[in-house]
Amino acid sequence: MLAEVVLAAFAGVLVLLTRGVTPPGADTLFWACVSLSALWPLTLGASGAYAEPVFGTGSDEYRQVGRAGFLLLAFAGFVSYAADLDLSRALVVVGVPALTLATLLGRYAARVVLRRLRATGRCTKRVVVVGRGGAALELAARLDRQHFAGLHVVALCVTPGDRTRVAEATDMPVGGLEDVLALAAEMDADTIAVTSASETAAHYLRRLSWELEGTGVELLVAPGLIEVAGPRLHIRPFEGLPLLSVEQPRFEGWRRVVKGAVDRSLAALALLALSPLLVTLALAVRMSSNGPALYRQERVGIHGRSFTMLKFRSMVVDADQQLDALRGDNVSDGLLFKLRHDPRVTPVGRWLRRLSLDELPQLLNVLGGSMSLVGPRPPLPGEVARYDSSVSRRLLVKPGLTGLWQVSGRSDLSWDESVRLDLRYVENWTLALDLLILWKTASAVIRSRGAY
Repeated sequence: MLAEVVLAAFAGVLVLLTRGVTPPGADTLFWACVSLSALWPLTLGASGAYAEPVFGTGSDEYRQVGRAGFLLLAFAGFVSYAADLDLSRALVVVGVPALTLATLLGRYAARVVLRRLRATGRCTKRVVVVGRGGAALELAARLDRQHFAGLHVVALCVTPGDRTRVAEATDMPVGGLEDVLALAAEMDADTIAVTSASETAAHYLRRLSWELEGTGVELLVAPGLIEVAGPRLHIRPFEGLPLLSVEQPRFEGWRRVVKGAVDRSLAALALLALSPLLVTLALAVRMSSNGPALYRQERVGIHGRSFTMLKFRSMVVDADQQLDALRGDNVSDGLLFKLRHDPRVTPVGRWLRRLSLDELPQLLNVLGGSMSLVGPRPPLPGEVARYDSSVSRRLLVKPGLTGLWQVSGRSDLSWDESVRLDLRYVENWTLALDLLILWKTASAVIRSRGAY
């Protein structure tokens, strides 16, 4: 809060310098700028930006800060009109927008620091996971992978039939469903995370919430629908009965038109700006090994329609013919073929892959409309032939040059994990999510994590 008070004071000074108002003048604008230091923290608090559950969460936190900025603008406009005050346009055009942007940047910096602290085990909550054996182990593993969420699993409480199996699969303490409170106290846990297994539903969950009253221990519930329908879940009261409403995903409409226009516009600008780099890379590929600079491969796009995807060639020209001889070394656990050290990759190709530069010609696919900047990974026809009905939902949108799979581990992801991420994107796509993924792609490429 102190940092935001300072930012508000700085914004007020900026407005005064813009208008040339000095304290001796003591006019309305001067006092309005002085009051920013108090009004801005109050507005942030009123919008929920200081709430503990949203701090450090990213998009939700930024949304609350943006809402506070709009509230402050609306308040300034109302007071100016109602009291017939002569407030400068500089306050509205410069002061409040600059203050909102500076606060967003400050929150982002704080979130980066917080995630680094959580990666070292600090600023985390100690969690006891409760549920059926398989679901509890899966939730514990996911929280362990996503350590930046700040939830550190210290124990599990599972159904009686799963207790022995779970104890053999983990080195953490394992108890029964009746041991939750005792185990939480023993492990000094401050959070209980419950899975959606039937044994932990209805009356058990209600009884557990009663038992946690007054203990200060937080209760979290992981509903099974959250993976593919998170942003579309809403609580709707029907005559006092709260029911979970799941909105239908929308795959058409004006938002898709806007997405297509943004995709093609950004692709055209990127191709123009990167044209010297593209020419240089093409020459490097041609000079380093025999064969064309571009590699063309049939992929499956939206609604199962095939298209030719373009990449810079990173392998020898007869790479496809060598595939059968290398299948025994496949490290993928699903339909994909992956090798950490593929002998078919050329020296230049290995460098291109590490930095994802081999993907740049796909900007031509985006410009032509067969791909999007952000979307699911474009699959091969052989993969699609083995899809089940759930995986086929990846084909409801255009494949992307980047996506959740790109910013979440790339080739290091398991098959199930990559499918889960693609389905989450398909079900919950928004323009804001696209912008966030594009922002994170740069970081993923620089780190080269999962690139081989």
